[in-house]
Amino acid sequence: MLLKVFKNTVLFSIIIGISLVTFSCGNSVKRDVESSALKDLADNGISTPYMVNNEVDKPIIVGANRTSTYLPLLKGKRVAVVANQTSVIFKNQGYTHIVDSLLSLDVDIKKVFSPEHGFRGTADAGELVKDGKDTKTGLSIYSLHGKHKKPTKTQLEDVDLMVFDIQDVGVRFYTYISTLHYIMEACAEQNIPVLILDRPNPNGNYIDGPVLEKKHSSFLGMHPIPLVHGMTIGEYAKMVNGEAWLTNGVTCDITIIEMQNYDHNRTYSLALRPSPNLPNDQSIELYPSLGLFEGTNINAGRGTEFQFQRYGAPFLDKNHYTFKYTPIPNFGSKHPKHENEVCYGVDLSKVKAERHFTLKYIMDAYHNATDKSKVFNTANFTTHAGTATLQKQIEAGLTEAEIKATWQNDLDAYKNVRRQYLLYK
Repeated sequence: MLLKVFKNTVLFSIIIGISLVTFSCGNSVKRDVESSALKDLADNGISTPYMVNNEVDKPIIVGANRTSTYLPLLKGKRVAVVANQTSVIFKNQGYTHIVDSLLSLDVDIKKVFSPEHGFRGTADAGELVKDGKDTKTGLSIYSLHGKHKKPTKTQLEDVDLMVFDIQDVGVRFYTYISTLHYIMEACAEQNIPVLILDRPNPNGNYIDGPVLEKKHSSFLGMHPIPLVHGMTIGEYAKMVNGEAWLTNGVTCDITIIEMQNYDHNRTYSLALRPSPNLPNDQSIELYPSLGLFEGTNINAGRGTEFQFQRYGAPFLDKNHYTFKYTPIPNFGSKHPKHENEVCYGVDLSKVKAERHFTLKYIMDAYHNATDKSKVFNTANFTTHAGTATLQKQIEAGLTEAEIKATWQNDLDAYKNVRRQYLLYK
């Protein structure tokens, strides 16, 4: 069955289908897994039509949909939830928010913690978000992108268990993994277990980019991982524990509700924007590469409907570029770079995006700037890149291949560490 979800004018498709085959006695373990998958789908109102062949891939079942697995863990507990607009349980007529679903199942939710962009996902990137109340449920919402980035001891006094359910996109400077770090640290300090409902990484099929240098740690990158890290939220949580990255080496008691039918090479279209300026698959696949423009004075599509699908600036050579656009305030960008100014650059909205990381866009912009001194916002670029070396390499005129070669030893070392924490192929 093809389920079409319309959200913010973006069409996404979720393919729901299970191939049922006859099992022999020797396949009892596989039968148990399939039965569990079918039960989770059925419990959440998702039909499972009979397929006479196995030509359709089995659907990815996200952790949140595996209610029969984790609801017993919530019974009798005072629960807090870390969530945003992506924290949903999929159903055959769309989806329901995890908070609404758990409340309907009589789970005792005490409060909600929200990451960057807020609980409903409407705040600009970097915008401070205030605490408040959810108008639908009346629950208190505590922002982790405002006065506090880490829950306080007082906020956790009436919590027995923390649920973390947020869709990530697999890029180091996408701050949801930093929020995960602080949640794990705060809960470890208060002896509160964390239940992680895992979701796919849409950029999870590769690893690339410079590995963060410790001296450049920030909320945009807290740990020595590459710019594109190739892990799900659950796998990353295992690494945070295993590598003793929490303050004073504390370890968080985590339980991960794994996905079913997922591996790192499967493509996955997000049904909802993970943040205001990632509206579709094209933007998500280009984000690792175009996200570096956030550390420059070049606009990366904010203030248009093609966020992270174009780049430009008034100081890029208008004789070189045939494409131009004018950023204006809009949803997710109240004050975009070069607001109301004509920007010259490149439109990538219709190119075939591939899931890989490249420097060619930022190098192209630098080499075609009429005033190269205007390109880099040096401190911010270093924070995004995780190293001060990359800007110097671009300015020195090194090729992409030459720059990437300097990362290889660090990437190889990271891959060896990462391998210990993988939950999926």
